Amino acid sequence: MAHIPRLLVAGLGNLPYSNTRHSLGQFIIDELAWRTGIQMSPERDGFSGEGTVMLGETYLSLTLYKSKHLMNISGPSIAAACRKRGLQPDMLIVVSDSAEYEPCKLRYRLGGSANGHNGLKSVISALGTREFHRLRAGVGRHPSMDLADYVLGKLSTHERKFWSTEGIDLVCDAIEKVAQTVKE
Repeated sequence: MAHIPRLLVAGLGNLPYSNTRHSLGQFIIDELAWRTGIQMSPERDGFSGEGTVMLGETYLSLTLYKSKHLMNISGPSIAAACRKRGLQPDMLIVVSDSAEYEPCKLRYRLGGSANGHNGLKSVISALGTREFHRLRAGVGRHPSMDLADYVLGKLSTHERKFWSTEGIDLVCDAIEKVAQTVKE
């Protein structure tokens, strides 16, 4: 039987502030769970679900994860979720919000800096490496609002609809591309 790649996709966010721009990574994990039929269950430091799914033309063993900890200190629980499953950092995809990109845009990157994102700083620190995959979901900026107030604002109806439909298609395509590069 052919090798089935394994990936863990972790969404950054703050559970007490669900459906905000800053918790878009966790919103996307919920949408992925719905799309793939993966059942999420509580565990010690978060919520996770696992399943063998087909994204596009690629079968993969997919674990979805959301930390119970606030985003800025979520790195240790994400690193522990990887270790528990025997996954290396290059088998991790972290989904985060990004004020650097326009709303409803998705950007992929392997490695690099945290670009000022405290959730990514926490993950880099906990893993001890920058070499993991990132999906940055654009939330943009509001010209007359403080950035913190803006990102803690609720996702608009348009943003929720986008990330539940076309946006989740883009996320699935990106995960499939990463899965095709994974060597165990």
